[in-house]
Amino acid sequence: MTTLNRPGAPDGHVCGIDAAMEVIGGKWKVLILWALDEHPPRRFGELRRLLPGVTEKVLASHLRELEADGIVRRVSYEEVPPRVEYSLTDDGIRLNAALVPLAAWGSERAGAERAGAREHTGHMRTAADEPVTPVPPTAARGRA
Repeated sequence: MTTLNRPGAPDGHVCGIDAAMEVIGGKWKVLILWALDEHPPRRFGELRRLLPGVTEKVLASHLRELEADGIVRRVSYEEVPPRVEYSLTDDGIRLNAALVPLAAWGSERAGAERAGAREHTGHMRTAADEPVTPVPPTAARGRA
C-alpha cells in the first residue's frame, strides 16, 4: 500500500522532495533502507534485530509499502521452514545513495549537538566559552 498523492498538483506532488518523501516518509523507512544497504540480503527477523524498537506490524507494513514502491525486493524461497529475504532494488540503491548527503548532515549535526553547539550562528562552543566556577578548598577536601 503506497502513500496517496497530494491534491492540487498535476501529478499529485508539489516538488521532487515531496515525491521522495512519499516513498520514504515514516519513522522507520530510511532505517530499513540503511539496514538493507549495510547488510544485504536480510530476513525479517534479522531486520527486526537491526532496528531495535520497531514492531513486527510496522516493519511488515513498511516492507510491503517499500516493495510496492519498487524500492525493496522480496524473495520467497520454497523451503521448510519457509524463508523470505529482503534486499534493495536498483531504485532502492539509487535512493540510498541520494540519502548519503542527508546522513552526513545528520551526523555532523548530532556531533555538534553533543559538543553543545545548538546556536545558529555557526559558533562552535568550546571549554573556553563555559564559565568556570571555583571550588572552595574545603568543599574539594570533602569530596575525596
